[in-house]
Amino acid sequence: MALPDIQPSQYDNLLATKVAGVQAQFSAFDVPSIEVFESPKTHYRLRAEFRVWHDGDDLYYVMFEPGDNKNPIRLDECAMVSPRIHDMMFELIAVIKDDPAIRFKLFQIDFLSTLSGELLVSLLYHRPIDDAWKAAIEPLRGRFGIDIVGRSRKKKLIVERDFVMETLVINGREYHYKQVENSFTQPNGIVCQKMIEWALDVTQHASGDLVEFYCGSGNFTLPLAQNFRRVVACEISKTSVRAAEENIARNNIDNLNVLRMPSEDLTAVLQGKKETRKVAGLDLDQSEFSTVLVDPPRSGLDVETIKQVKLYDNIVYISCNPETLHENLQSITQTHRVERFAVFDQFPYTHHLECGVYLVRK
Repeated sequence: MALPDIQPSQYDNLLATKVAGVQAQFSAFDVPSIEVFESPKTHYRLRAEFRVWHDGDDLYYVMFEPGDNKNPIRLDECAMVSPRIHDMMFELIAVIKDDPAIRFKLFQIDFLSTLSGELLVSLLYHRPIDDAWKAAIEPLRGRFGIDIVGRSRKKKLIVERDFVMETLVINGREYHYKQVENSFTQPNGIVCQKMIEWALDVTQHASGDLVEFYCGSGNFTLPLAQNFRRVVACEISKTSVRAAEENIARNNIDNLNVLRMPSEDLTAVLQGKKETRKVAGLDLDQSEFSTVLVDPPRSGLDVETIKQVKLYDNIVYISCNPETLHENLQSITQTHRVERFAVFDQFPYTHHLECGVYLVRK
């Protein structure tokens, strides 16, 4: 995570520049007016990772500029992290500094917070940790109201639990999510809520069934289930699938199935090229998938998944990389037109924008 130059007075101009760049980049696709969703100008990141610097008796957080890992920048404040993280991170490291049992060979601290106020702290070490470490760290859980995980090579110690419970308010309805340490979660909670509401809006008249690739722990999947008769989603991460299954039960959603398999495998199953016990009893051939949602990694969609995606009338494409989105759209727009296009400023003061594209069959 690079250190952004946070200047709230410049936020609007910086965002306008990024939006203009996206407009120009995607102009060949006859993009309609771009919908823009802003971020809070400060204290917007719910998760963050910081290196820890040992300087004699001193101990402090540092960050590095991109491409430079030799010149640490000391942090004594951090306007980008959530208030929950910021309000305790500096007091926490001051306590750690004075405790050799916790400080010794600590090299990184990761934070995972929620809009609902929970906080999980992961301490990473270049030496083995054991029950003595766990006993030393235990008092900090109560003192700061946090959950704590320790990590060293091939070992993970949990002080009580290794997850947080998030509550997102989507169109006035609360959704509850288990978010597990060291698994992917959206970094900007306020913008995440806007992304989900946008996806709900564009699919409100889609009807039929929904298939989703790369569903994670159900960030989009759970709310979107209300717009469809049935939802089938896939995710390769075992941890995320387990969390998704718990989240489905916790939110009382009864028309959603999550499969642990890569997108390539679900594509092969839907194309009739592969059989697997994982889909036993789902009667996929009886589904009427009219809409597909994809939220791929930065590498975008592979060729076979693109072919599968183009079979559906409606496509919701959430992208964390405009470059691979642009490449994928060159193929997808042969059969579909861009109906709506949105940008979500997940990472203020950086060049990055998340994109959302809704396409319908020509």
